[in-house]
Amino acid sequence: MQILKISVMRPGREQLSETSLQRLNPKTSRDGNPSLFSPRISDYLSAGLHSMNRTIVVVPTFNERENLPPLTQRILALPVKVDLLVVDDNSPDGTGKIADQLASQFPSVHVLHRKEKNGLGRAYIAGFKWALEQGYEFVFELDGDFSHNPDDIPMFLEAARENDLVLGSRYLNGIRIINWPLSRLMLSKSAAKYVQLVTGMPFTDPTGGYKCFRRRALQAIKLDEIQSNGYSFQIEMTHKLWRQRLKVVEVPIVFTDRFQGHSKMSGHIVQEALVMVWRLWFQNKCRRRPSGTPPPLPPSPATAGKASEEEKKPVA
Repeated sequence: MQILKISVMRPGREQLSETSLQRLNPKTSRDGNPSLFSPRISDYLSAGLHSMNRTIVVVPTFNERENLPPLTQRILALPVKVDLLVVDDNSPDGTGKIADQLASQFPSVHVLHRKEKNGLGRAYIAGFKWALEQGYEFVFELDGDFSHNPDDIPMFLEAARENDLVLGSRYLNGIRIINWPLSRLMLSKSAAKYVQLVTGMPFTDPTGGYKCFRRRALQAIKLDEIQSNGYSFQIEMTHKLWRQRLKVVEVPIVFTDRFQGHSKMSGHIVQEALVMVWRLWFQNKCRRRPSGTPPPLPPSPATAGKASEEEKKPVA
């Protein structure tokens, strides 16, 4: 089966110009500020989003000024309430400034600014730490170029109710990729098979970057010890949870390669992944099966608060 250079525009996806912010319906919002969204979406956002949501979508960005406004619109218009965290690596095209403008208008949008671009993995680690500090229960990875469909988020959340990590798979029960040349598809499929053979992980798409972590899953990983940065970051995060026998499940997704901007793929990223797979095998005591035991469940914020109150009570 070959899927070659199929240019399909996903519904709701705009091709934006340099003046995209001005063209996104400059209607005044209820607080008197110009709104980037339609009245229907603005009404939706104003209804109850000031309370703490349990879900946050982490989106690393570097030169994504054309994609970020429509992506934000799609995420905030979902039927489930989610927050958005933009982790910007000092984009020279002004993506960070656009993210700040969105955050100033919508309480559910947050921004982390990093001083320089030093890799996808480091950006996600920064986002994960922030999400844990804020108490979120479900933490997503999502590309900022529309290669991942935000409309799949409710499906991920449903699967995450009974699992610790949900992986979006491009290869589960078939191939679902749009706008890739055959060479790129063969590289991706070969990488997935290579990871399976070396590590023993049974997943069809271990290099994929559309994921939903439960809070306890991220807490089971020593985030400061994550070594990888490119695609191997995805492999390492999944392997660390799988070998601890946490529950990992795959759900089918459609992957659409970016229509705007440039791919971040490089030879260094591929080499890093080739080496990292063997390092993970050694860390797992040269076993191709889970070797650890599931970590104890950490107390929820509510449970921890009750325990703290109990400790403060005087002893009779």
